[in-house]
Amino acid sequence: MSDFTSDFWAWYVAVITLASIIACALLLYTCSTERVSEGGQTGTTGHTWDEDLSEWNNPLPRWWMWLFYITIVFGLAYLALYPGFGNYAGVLGWTSTGQFDDEQKQAAAQYGPLFEKYLRQDIAAVAADPEARAIGQRLFLNYCAQCHGSDAGGGKGFPNLRDGDWLYGGEPEAIKATIANGRNGIMPPMGAALGGDDDVKNVAHYVMSLSGRTHDELRAAQGKPKFNSTCAACHMPTGRGNPALGAPNLTDSTWLYGGSEATIMETISRGRNNMMPAHKGFLDDGKIHLLAAYVYSLSSPQPDKK
Repeated sequence: MSDFTSDFWAWYVAVITLASIIACALLLYTCSTERVSEGGQTGTTGHTWDEDLSEWNNPLPRWWMWLFYITIVFGLAYLALYPGFGNYAGVLGWTSTGQFDDEQKQAAAQYGPLFEKYLRQDIAAVAADPEARAIGQRLFLNYCAQCHGSDAGGGKGFPNLRDGDWLYGGEPEAIKATIANGRNGIMPPMGAALGGDDDVKNVAHYVMSLSGRTHDELRAAQGKPKFNSTCAACHMPTGRGNPALGAPNLTDSTWLYGGSEATIMETISRGRNNMMPAHKGFLDDGKIHLLAAYVYSLSSPQPDKK
């Protein structure tokens, strides 16, 4: 990998860039030196199509040529001012990271007091503030809607944030911890531990019975002992789950991947691996606080402050 970070590549790019600009300038010059006398014409390039369709060697209009020269001058001026010529940083010393940092500092100076005001308030109180919810919604659309949808309704493998079903708990501080630190929910593949496809199907029917779904009662009865010995450690003997582990409640009608027989069997056999990325690396505490308040308001509507 050191070959790709050596100075050779900087010189390689610089030489090719400069040679290309000079070549364009020479090409334009050679194409503009020949003149056509009044009433006369130049010769042809020697290219002929359809027997009598010839390509004449006439130069481009002068105004068009000067436009090309202007672009060359502009290109040289740009390379002198901004990076683009190998390792040369440019007279202005501009970098994309520097511009980003400056914009972040300007935004912090302008909006920092507003975020700080809400950060000092309880999440439930912030959730009851219409202005705070509006700010939180915009943050949600920027950072969360890609997975959870613009309406926070979620999708297959991405939780619905509008209902009251929470893998790790729906309390304000639990939501804030999820946004800040992320989550990594793992359902291990249990097909081999259960004994094979037939036992997996039995356990699937028992799981279906917990939520009142249509199921085979005989298979559910055969699957219950397997569930208690293998699955209850995480999902609890009642099947109501364990928020401390992120183990979902199997007795309700909320299914992250679907509640059909085939989908449940696939989950049991192959397992699932879901990750909620941590946002504390690029969002400050104030923004995370507002986001948590907005998400909390979706499933726990608060009366607006008067």
